[in-house]
Amino acid sequence: MDMVNSDAVAFSIALVFIAAVITKVAWGRKTGDLAPSCNNALPRSPAVITGITSAILLLRMLRSKGLRATLEEQYTKFGSVFTISFFGMKITFLVGPEVSAHFYQGLQSEISHGKILEFTVPMFGKGVTNAVDSATRTEQIRFYVDALRPSKVRCHVAPMLQEVEEYFAKWGQQGTVDLKQELVQLLILISARCLLGKEVREKMFDEVFSAFDELTDNGLQLTSLLFPYAPTPTAQRRDRAHARIASIFTEIVRSRKSSNRVEEDVLQNLMDAKYKDGRPTTETEVTGLIISILFAAKHTSTTASTWIGARLLRHTECLDAALEEQQDIVKKHGDNIHYNTLLEMSFLHNCIKEALRMHPPIPISLRKVHKNFTVQTREGYEYEIPRGHTIASPLLINHNIPHIYKDPDVYDPHRFSHGREEDRVGGKFTYNSFGGGRHACPGEAYAYMQVKVIWSYLLRNFELKLVSSFPETDWLMIAPEPRGKVEVSYKRRMVPRNVLEN
Repeated sequence: MDMVNSDAVAFSIALVFIAAVITKVAWGRKTGDLAPSCNNALPRSPAVITGITSAILLLRMLRSKGLRATLEEQYTKFGSVFTISFFGMKITFLVGPEVSAHFYQGLQSEISHGKILEFTVPMFGKGVTNAVDSATRTEQIRFYVDALRPSKVRCHVAPMLQEVEEYFAKWGQQGTVDLKQELVQLLILISARCLLGKEVREKMFDEVFSAFDELTDNGLQLTSLLFPYAPTPTAQRRDRAHARIASIFTEIVRSRKSSNRVEEDVLQNLMDAKYKDGRPTTETEVTGLIISILFAAKHTSTTASTWIGARLLRHTECLDAALEEQQDIVKKHGDNIHYNTLLEMSFLHNCIKEALRMHPPIPISLRKVHKNFTVQTREGYEYEIPRGHTIASPLLINHNIPHIYKDPDVYDPHRFSHGREEDRVGGKFTYNSFGGGRHACPGEAYAYMQVKVIWSYLLRNFELKLVSSFPETDWLMIAPEPRGKVEVSYKRRMVPRNVLEN
C-alpha cells in the first residue's frame, strides 16, 4: 500500500471512530436528502448529506483525498452549515467564525459534551469534570483557571528552566536525536515538577508515570472509549492504575496538610481551592482534577511542541528570525530566561501560534444540542440547528479559510503580527487552537510559557537541523501527532551565549 492510500485509510478510520463515539448521543431517525429552504427571510434547515449512496461517496472521497479535503469540498458545495446523516447520526458542521459563536458560548443547558466524554469518568474519577452536574463542573473549571492563571504560573519559569538545562546537559557536543521522543520525556519531567510537585519529581516519578501511562493506554482503547463501564481486561487495568494514582496523591495531600507544608505547584492550588459555599475540595476531587490536567499536558503539549520544532526547522527563514529575536533579548537583558523575557518573545510566540493553526491539537470539536438555535452565515443566511443534533467545529477547516488566512497552507508566523492580525479578521472565534468562550482552555498561558522556555533555550544553545523528511500526521492518535520519528541533528554553539553569533 503506498503512502497516499495508507494516509487515506487512516483518515477514514479516524472519521469512523468519531462517528462511533457520537452514536452514544446522536441517534435519530433516518432522513431523506434535504435541500435548504429557498425563503431567505426565514431560518433554513441545513443541507443534509444522507443515504447509503452518499455515505459510499464520502468514504471514497476520504480514501482518495483525506479528511480535510473531503470536508472542504462539502463546505465549498453547501456553505458554512451542512449536516452529514450517517446511519441515523446527524452531525452538523459549523464552518467559520461567523457561525461559531454559540458553539463556544452557548450555555450548558443548550449545548454540552453530552455523553461524548463519558470515557473520561473512569479515568479521572466520579467526583470531577464530566461525572458531575454542570454547576459543580463550572466551579471546577474555575479551579483550573485560578491554578493556571499567569500570576500563579509565572513562578514555574525557574523550575521549568532547571529541568530544561539538566535534560539538555545530557546531550553531547553533537549528534542526532528523535525530537519527538526527547520532548515527550522533557515535558513529563516539567509536568512532574510544576504540576505534581516535589514529592513526585524527587521520590516517586517512575511509579506515578508508569501508572499514568497504564491508565491512559487502557483508558483510550477502543473498547474503553465506546463501553467505558464494561468489565473488559483493559477497563480492569485502567481502574487498577487509577486506584494506584489516587492512593499516591491521597497520601501526598494528607502529608502536606498534617505537616502544614505548602508548595508552589498546581497540586497545592487545587488542594487550597474552595467552592462558592466554602466547601474545600476533597482528596478524590484533587486527584481527579490533577489527573485531567496531566492528561491534557501529555496529549497536547508534547504533540504541539514537536510540531512547532518541525515547522521551525523546516522553514530556515523563520528559524533565523527566531534566533535573531533571541539575540536581541540577550543583548538587552543578558542570558537569563525569566517570565518578563518570555513576554518579549513575540516572534517565537507567533511561531508557536502558527504551528498550532496548521496542526490544532483537536482537529474537530463536538457538542450535543439540547435546544434549537440559529446561526447566521457571512452571506446573511440564517440556519436553524435542531435539538438532538451533534454539532462539529472543524478547526482543520476553520483555520484554513482563504478569505481569512492568506495562503493558509504556507507556514507564516508574520500573519499574526501587528498590522496583519489575521486571527482577528472574522472576530473573536477566528482562531481556536485553545478553544474559546466558555470552553477556552485555562492552560493556554502555561502551555505557551513552557514551550517558550524549551525553544528559547534550544535556540540559544544549539544549532539544529531537521534530518528526516517533514512528518506526516498520524490521525489515529487522540491528539494527532507527527507520524514516526522526527530526526534532528544538533551541535552545541561554541561561542558565548551572550553573543549567539553563527
